[in-house]
Amino acid sequence: MSAVTMTDLVQQAFDGARGRVTPQAPLGPRTWFRVGGAAEWLFQPADTQDLAAVMQKLSPELPVTALGACSNVIIRDGGLDGIVVRLARGFADVVVEDDGLVVGAACLDATVAEHAAQAGQAGLEFLAGIPGSIGGAVRMNAGAYGSDIATVLDWAEIVTRDGSIVTLEAGALNFGYRRSGLPEGAFVTRARLRGTPANPADVSARIADVRAAREQSQPVRARTGGSTFRNPDPDVSPRKAWELIDAAGCRGLTLGGAQVSEKHCNFLINTGSATAADLEALGEEVRKRVAQNAGVTLHWEIKRIGKAGTPA
Repeated sequence: MSAVTMTDLVQQAFDGARGRVTPQAPLGPRTWFRVGGAAEWLFQPADTQDLAAVMQKLSPELPVTALGACSNVIIRDGGLDGIVVRLARGFADVVVEDDGLVVGAACLDATVAEHAAQAGQAGLEFLAGIPGSIGGAVRMNAGAYGSDIATVLDWAEIVTRDGSIVTLEAGALNFGYRRSGLPEGAFVTRARLRGTPANPADVSARIADVRAAREQSQPVRARTGGSTFRNPDPDVSPRKAWELIDAAGCRGLTLGGAQVSEKHCNFLINTGSATAADLEALGEEVRKRVAQNAGVTLHWEIKRIGKAGTPA
């Protein structure tokens, strides 16, 4: 596909769009790691209908990538071809109901936990310990501190790659450990999360405990992402990923500007000068050493997307 044809197809799809369209948009500053190249086209839709209308007109030939809060992703240094869709203000509403909350996909997990506390609803405190937004949390069945999205989700509204707006009950998502069965290319736009009536002060106290535990155990003030690797299945290894990494001598290991956190060695850190290539290569080195030391293959939890290349 020539550059002119690509531009024509994109302009045709965005004709009438109400959201913001930006060519060659730098993505690194938007990510928690602060690394990565540019999006060929960045689209920030105004609302669900705006997103659906563009998807209906967008040629199936054009690659489309969904980005949320970029807390659990490494965008490679060469950036992303095609369309990058990032949900923002029009997807950040929170509606409190008697036994739950309906929340937009761009809502930060921690913000949802706070709204639940104010509404006197328990069961969503774990979200205060998860970086990122609800859309990504649903996609990867994010979890921490004894709970996960699969435990509390009633339904998710999605926009499919062909522009259909569909509501899926939780059972249709086939949740597993850190994964869901969302259709390929679909965007989560809203979700309903169940809560249980409780004293707001008690819920707030539990959120404070979650935040304190996270602050104590994770490098929350560094340029980092979420957990780098999934914990192995118990039948593969009874040890968690961080224990395997520690046992392989990787705590504090560096490569270029990337470092394995000394505080929690299932976190990678950009010490200030890391490229996406540094972070990914360090992660692969950790995987190699764990495999050599324990015979266990760690699987990435952080998503790595885009093209290799020179940082912008």
